[in-house]
Amino acid sequence: MKTQGEKRRCVKFLFSLCCYIWDWLHRQVLRMFGRKPDASCVILYYHSVPDKHRSAFAQQMDVVVRLTQPISLERVPKLSPGKRYSAITFDDGFENIIDNAIPELQRREIPATIFLTTGYLGEYADWWPESSTERRDRIAPAEKWQQLRSDIISFGSHTVTHPYLSTLGEVDARRELLDSRSKLQGLFNRNIITFSFPYGDYNADLLDWCRDARYERIFTTMPCNAFRNEEEFLSGRVKVEPTDWPLEFRLKLLGAYRWLPYAIKSKYKILSRFARAGTGDLSPSTLGRNNSRSNNGNYPTITVF
Repeated sequence: MKTQGEKRRCVKFLFSLCCYIWDWLHRQVLRMFGRKPDASCVILYYHSVPDKHRSAFAQQMDVVVRLTQPISLERVPKLSPGKRYSAITFDDGFENIIDNAIPELQRREIPATIFLTTGYLGEYADWWPESSTERRDRIAPAEKWQQLRSDIISFGSHTVTHPYLSTLGEVDARRELLDSRSKLQGLFNRNIITFSFPYGDYNADLLDWCRDARYERIFTTMPCNAFRNEEEFLSGRVKVEPTDWPLEFRLKLLGAYRWLPYAIKSKYKILSRFARAGTGDLSPSTLGRNNSRSNNGNYPTITVF
């Protein structure tokens, strides 16, 4: 019998399959009239690639190279109409990324960005739930990251302590943004221009403070296409796992999960109307962050299905 999580996964998969079919039909119609579809770029993000999933990750990277042109977040090119692009990122900085993911990336010359939590280098990620395997995986120490090829691997900030930034006061939030960037620039002797929000949690003030901290591109966890214009500062990403079904991974890579943010916002608006009608308290303070891996900071985190 399927769990609630498995049922939600299946529903998301089916909706995304419909989205992909619509996209495919749209692209065919454009080609019939001699027009090229708009360029698209999907940024994927992983957390962990355990030993037992290395071969599955390698197969996913074969699909990435076959279906898209991988790009670096530090050197985003002008996207050509009709082409599909992708970017690979990792959050937190687990040691198994060095052991299992990076060798497969280097073998295929796929660039990637690692968003490091600087206060936990060489330690364990205690913000993960007790039941998660990530809680028992170590964040790699600085010296291991320093040994990697700089032409393939770039680094971005993921704060110092991995907090919900929107819950901090301005002084503490700015310190998380600035100190993590400063630490990384010292470690790698290079300009750090990218940042990803822990838990995808952000608000308008944080966007301004990221600009003040001199980040050039920042990233959240909402699955939408990236770099839709050259001035884009905030970009969404799609969460992937080495254990994703092969077709599920392809749909994510090809942008078919981009409907999810609209579903989340629509659901929140509907629930808010019920709350205002007196059917219950569904304010942000009550709803909270009960799914900490997917909050976009504009709406309280709600399970879509």
